[in-house]
This record gives sequence, C-alpha cells and structure tokens, in this order.
Amino acid sequence: MRSIESWLSEYNESHRHVINKLAHWICVPAIIFSLLGLLWPLKTPAPLNIVLPDNWAVTVVLLSLVYYFMLSLRLALGMVMVSGILLLCISWLEHRPIILWQPCLAVFIIAWAGQFIGHMVEGKRPSFFKDLQFLMIGPLWLLAAIYRKLHLSY
Repeated sequence: MRSIESWLSEYNESHRHVINKLAHWICVPAIIFSLLGLLWPLKTPAPLNIVLPDNWAVTVVLLSLVYYFMLSLRLALGMVMVSGILLLCISWLEHRPIILWQPCLAVFIIAWAGQFIGHMVEGKRPSFFKDLQFLMIGPLWLLAAIYRKLHLSY
C-alpha cells in the first residue's frame, strides 16, 4: 500500500494554481456534504443492516474511515471529527422543512462543476482520472494542509 506522503505528493502535483486550490477548498467539502445528504435517506436493506448501520451515509463514512486509518492514524482521527460534524449537520437538516435531496443534488452538481473549472484553470486533469482512489485523497489533502498550518504531524 502506498504511503500517505506519496498520495498527497502526487495529488499536489495537479493542485498548484491558486484558483484550483480555492475551488478545492470550497468544493471538496461541499461534495462530501452533498453526497452524504443524498445518501442519508437511503436505508440499508434488512440482511445487511445486521452488520452495517441502518443508513447508507453512515455506512459510507465508516468504510471511508477504515481506508483513512490504513493510510494515517492522525489524519483518520481528524476525518472522524469532520465526518461527525457533517453527519450531525445533515441529521439536523433532516428535521427542517426542506426536502434534503434537492439542495444536496444542486450542491453536488455545482461543486463538481467548480472542481472541473479549477482544473481547467490549472491546465491539468483531475487526479481521479488516473486513479479513483484520489477521490478519497482530496479530503485528506485539505486536512493535511490544516495540520501543517497547526504544526501537527500526520
């Protein structure tokens, strides 16, 4: 398995332009939030809910965290906190007079458009075209930048 440093270094190669970086700081969290919001109403089928949570958003978060813990204990712990906050916000929104999937779908589409615009400005293709695992590395890349600012190791 590749090291987290290797993943982050390669991801960074196509994320150097200030506009692309800004797009990722806005769009990656928006994509995660909207994806979890889209998955939130989907319930796990009866045979699977014996071993998995009853909710697909929570299931996806837990599976993602397994991957993150394999890459970096410290970044994974940060993602536990981030994921928990996102799930709490979605849970709160579920009890508001909105139809959750509609704004989540709009945010998902707009955020992906923002990502592609950022890469057009950068002049480089998104990393996930090379390896789909980079879809999981984007959030860690942002979190690693926060850790560096705070002088925390990962």
